[in-house]
Parts: sequence; C-alpha cells; structure tokens
Amino acid sequence: MTSLGLGALDFAADDKRTGFRLMRLEVLNWGTFDSRVWTLQLDGRNCLLTGDIGSGKSTLVDAITTLLAPAQKINYNKAAGAENKERTLRSYVLGHYKAERNDVTGSTKPVSLRGHNSYSVILGVFHNSGYAQTVTLAQVFWMKDLIGQPARFYVAVERELSIAGDFTKFGSDVSQLRKRLRTSGAEVEDSFPKYGAWFRRRFGIDNEQALDLFLQTVSMKAVGNLTDFVRAHMLEPFDVAPRLEALINHFEDLSRAHEAVLKARAQIDLLTPLAGSCRQYQSIVAGVDGLRNCRDALRAHFSAIKLDLIQKRIESTTTEWERLDCLVRKLEALRDDQRLKSDELKQAISDNGGDRIARLEIEIRRKSELRDSRLAKAERYNRLAATVDEAAANDEADFVAQRRRLALYGEELRSADSDLQNQVTEHGVTLRQGKVELEELESEIASLRQRRSNIDGKQVQIRSGLCSALGISEEDIPFAGELIRLRDAASEWEGAAERLLHSFALSLLVPEVHYKRVTDWVDRFHLRGRLVFFHVRPRRNADIPELHRDSLVKKLEVKSESPHYDWLAREISHRFDLACCSSSEQFSREPRAITRSGQTKDPTGRHEKDDRHRIDDRSRYVLGWANTSKIAALEEKFHAMERMLGDRLELLSKLQSERTVIGSKLETLARLDEFSDFSELNWASCVSEIAVLVDERQMLEVASDVLRQLNERLRTNQESLTATEAELEVARDKRSRTEQRRSD
Repeated sequence: MTSLGLGALDFAADDKRTGFRLMRLEVLNWGTFDSRVWTLQLDGRNCLLTGDIGSGKSTLVDAITTLLAPAQKINYNKAAGAENKERTLRSYVLGHYKAERNDVTGSTKPVSLRGHNSYSVILGVFHNSGYAQTVTLAQVFWMKDLIGQPARFYVAVERELSIAGDFTKFGSDVSQLRKRLRTSGAEVEDSFPKYGAWFRRRFGIDNEQALDLFLQTVSMKAVGNLTDFVRAHMLEPFDVAPRLEALINHFEDLSRAHEAVLKARAQIDLLTPLAGSCRQYQSIVAGVDGLRNCRDALRAHFSAIKLDLIQKRIESTTTEWERLDCLVRKLEALRDDQRLKSDELKQAISDNGGDRIARLEIEIRRKSELRDSRLAKAERYNRLAATVDEAAANDEADFVAQRRRLALYGEELRSADSDLQNQVTEHGVTLRQGKVELEELESEIASLRQRRSNIDGKQVQIRSGLCSALGISEEDIPFAGELIRLRDAASEWEGAAERLLHSFALSLLVPEVHYKRVTDWVDRFHLRGRLVFFHVRPRRNADIPELHRDSLVKKLEVKSESPHYDWLAREISHRFDLACCSSSEQFSREPRAITRSGQTKDPTGRHEKDDRHRIDDRSRYVLGWANTSKIAALEEKFHAMERMLGDRLELLSKLQSERTVIGSKLETLARLDEFSDFSELNWASCVSEIAVLVDERQMLEVASDVLRQLNERLRTNQESLTATEAELEVARDKRSRTEQRRSD
C-alpha cells in the first residue's frame, strides 16, 4: 500500500481558504480511467490519495502536472519512482495497461484500452473564495495518426466547466468542439506559452520559476542537497560576477600603489650612502690600475729572459746536429766501401767455383723446408689416424688402402649417426609429449584436490569462466556427473556405467532463470573446448517410466538435495534404461542391454563397444561426488609416467653421448680426407735428397783452399757491414731528433 500527498498535508482546522485552490479534477479516457468521466472532488482542501499499487494514484497526479506544466518538462510516473520514459502522453491517451510478448519474434508490444479514434480530456476547476473567482483549465487530446504523440489544444475560462456538460456531444470532429468552446467565451490555444501566461496572470504567479518548483516537488520523495535545491528552484538569479570582478580590480590597484610606495622608500634608503661609496670606489679603482700596470710590465721582462735562454739552446742544438751530420756522412762512406769490397769477394768466389756451392746452399735450404713441412703433415696425419685405430701409412699402397678403409668406415659412421638421430628425435618427441601429459596430470590432480567432483579440469575451467563472467554460483549450474553416482552394491558395474554415461555426465544443467544469459555468453566467446549443456525446464505431470527389472538406472543414485533431482531422474530413466546382462544369452534376448565389459545394444540392432581406454581406468571416471579414488588413480598414473620419462631421459642422454663420439670420429675422418696424396707425407725422400746435396757441397769446399779463404774474408766483411749499417741507423736517428728539437 502506498500513498501520495497533494499539498503540504497540514490538515488545518480553519475551513476558510484564500487564493486559488483545486476544487475538482475530472478526467475522461486518461490512462486506465476509461469510457466515462472520473471525478476527484477536493473542495479546495488538502487531500490524501491512497490505494493499491497500480490503482491509478500516479495517473491522477500526472493529469494535474499535465494541466500546469509544459510537455517538455514533464517526467510521467515520477510520483511512483519510475525511470524516465516508462510512461508517455501517448500511453495515457491510448490507455496502455499491459505488454504482450510475441513467442515467435521474442518482442513485446503494449495492449491499449482505446483505439486511435477516441479522444481524452483533463479538466481542473480552481476557486478563490477570498475574491469569489473561479477558473477552469482543460486540455483535449486525440490521435492524428498511428504513430507519434497525440495532438492537443488548451482551454482556459473564468467560470466553472465540466467534461460532461461542455466536452461531449460534439460529433466526430474535434474542430467542432473547439468552435463550440470559443463561442461560449473560453480561451482556446494551440500552444502552452499563451495558455500558461493566461492562467499565471489569473493565479497571480509572477515568475515561471514557481511552476518549475511545483514540478520538482510533485510527490517528491527525497531531496539530496537542500541548499542546492533552494538555490536552483526558489531564489531569483543574481549576476555577482561583475561585482566580484570590480572588487578584484580595486584590490589589485591598491596592491600596486602599496608596492610603488615601498619601492620608492627602498630606493631612497639605497641612494643615501651612494656618494661616499662612489669616492671609495674611485680610490680602489686607481690602486687596482696601478697594480695591473705593474703586472703587465712583468710579462715583457720575463719574455726577454726567456728569449736569451732560447737563443743559447738553439746554438747548442745546432752544434750537436753538425757533429751528428759529420758522423753520418763518415759512416755512409764506410758502408759504401764495405759493400764494394763484399761485391769484389763474391765475384772472386764465383770465379773459383763458388756459384755451384751457392746453388747447392739454396737447394739444400729449399729441400729442408719441404722436409719440415711434410714431416709436420705426416705427424698430424698419424695422430688423426690413431684416433680411428689406424696405423701410419709407410708407402703409397698402404696410404691408398687406408683411404679406402676410412671411406667405408665413414659411411658406416654416418649411417649409425642417422639411426641414432632418428632414435633421439623419436625419444625427444615422446619425452616432450610425456612432459605435457605429466603437467596436465599434475594440474588435474591439483584441480581435483580443490573440489569433490570427478569432472575433468578443462570442463570445470569452462564453467568457472562462464560463472565468473555472469556472476552465477557454480552450484546453480552443476555438471550431471556431480549429481549421479553408482550405488555401493553395484560396484561390479562401475566401469560399464562410467563408459555409458561419460558424455552425459560432462553436460551442464542450466535452469530456466539462467538459460538465456548462458546461451548468449557461450555464443559470444571462444571456449577452447567442447561444452554440452541442457536447458532444464520444470516438467509437470511427467512421471518416471517403468524401468526394466535389471535396469542400469536402478544401480544409479541421484543427489536428492539437488534442485535438478526430478529432471535428472526422469532424464536418465529415459536415456539409460538398459538391462544389465550377466550372460550372453540374456544380452541376446534383451532389446536394450549392456554387459559388464561395456558392450551395449539398442532396439535398432546397433551394437557398440568402445575399448579405446580400459574399462577399469579410474582416471577417466566422472560420476559421483567424492573423488578420492580418482585422485589415487591419477597419482599412480603420474608416478608411473614419471618413472617412464626418467628412463626415456636416461636413454636419450646415452644416445646423445654416442652421437657425440660418432661426430668426433666423423670430424677426424673429414680432416684425414684433406690428405689426398701420399707425396704430401713422404718426408723421408727429402732427407735422402738433402744428404746427397750436402755431400756434394763438402766435396767442393774441400777441393779449393782459395775458395775457403775467400769465403772466410766474405763472412768477416759482411759482419763488419752489418755492424756499420746498425751504427749508421742509430746516428741518423739521433740527427733527426736533434733537427726536430732545433725546429721546435
């Protein structure tokens, strides 16, 4: 029960009233007040209007508001606390009283009490008993077309009118009513401004703000800030900005004047001692100038001393350079003389057979270098061959045979390496897949420990995301498997039941209240998985069918406290009424049957048995509301997989070590393949050739004493030439440095 107050509800004892007061309100075809004239008799007094919710209290208040306020400012049904646009002038004129839903399109449309050919009238009679004045205000509405807002005109007159006596029996044309009212002396207007000005002038309302205040306080239920409300609706606007600006400007002028006085006073205080300070400054400047002149004179004095010292140093450097230049010329002459003498000795040696000895020296040196190069290659080849269990090659035949053996060995190693690579790749893939499965198992175990159901973690994650997004409790949309379990007495049928009900158990049960939101969310988002859910609708008078005496349904138990118990019990009765057969003869007789091993049949003759997973694999079980057995099975599977991955990792490490050894041998074979010719390694032949050349040189040297003396003199002269060239280089360097110092 709600109530609406018109006026201040002061209920004064004095019946005498002054000022215009509402005496009577009449409505025709306004909202749900249909077909006849409805009258609210107030007699100028305060009125308490009560009634049930939806009985029309706000409709009458909106009628008074429509009489006194312009259409653009009215928010209908505000007295009932409704949101904006819940009701409109069109809904009042046509008499909308409910909304019908279209089951095909899903849209709704309002249902009206009246058609577009009807018209509506609101009429209010106001009386001022102090001056014996009466004013009647009225508005007439009708529909011009099927869409849009109604047309209207406004009526005002200084006498009492009524709807029954003045606004009926005018025919089907509203213009006839307009003419009749004007003829009777009433003011008829097509717009609110002229109509509003007319009744404000009669009522003594000087300002439109009074009507705005009236509109704001109609059935007002709360005021947020009273100060703001009074300032906005009860006080005249006052432009204070120019006065504030003038006050600020005047304050700034006073501030500038005060600052100017302070500045002048400070200037006087600063200028008073200025004369004495100027004289002191001039004395100090004169002393500073004298000291600066003395300092400038020192520069010329020390420059003269420095110039004298530099001149003396130049003279000593010049003397040193001349001495070194003389030494350089002397050493150059000595060097040229020694070179000439060396050339003469070489010519004499050549004349006495020295050319052959020189050629022998060159040949012996070349052969020695070749021997050393081949020996180094032979030692490197032998070291590499030893790493692949091969002895050193002694001749060309051994070398060729060895290369053939190494080529075959290389093919064997590459084939073995390819096989090992395939095994490493295979075990690596298995190891990676095993790690992924191990992580999934660990995640699944952790997920199961946080809840009591046996549903897979991926399905639980999808439901959690859905519930989090829609703000729904997970208990409101359970999985079917969370509400079903096998009875303890039927444990031998657990594997068969789990296999048959697996897909159904992973289905969500969505009640009617959440169905549309869940459907929209599932349609909008990518689930990254498969989701099946049932629209759980309440079914009336739907009995559970009669079950087979050995039905699997009788071995199942549905959680009785679940709100989905009735729906789920009926659903599994229809879906899984299969006879549990202990023998093949019974299985053959029954139209719908299941065996302990999981084989099923239906009336069409279709048989099915899915052995992709073991029937006793508890890690795949999804029924029941206790998951200790599934956690134990998953943990056992987790530890077994850990051991398997450890063995695979150890085997993979062993295979990689074998590949490393083979790779090292292949690298050695590649280096051995660089030696393609045995002559590159045959250093012994060079030793024999060097021995022959040394013997020939010794024979030539023994045969000539003159040649031996000439060689001795040449050796002594070349040693002296080398010493002279070294001394000359030092003398030239000293002369260059001395020249640089003199130039600086």
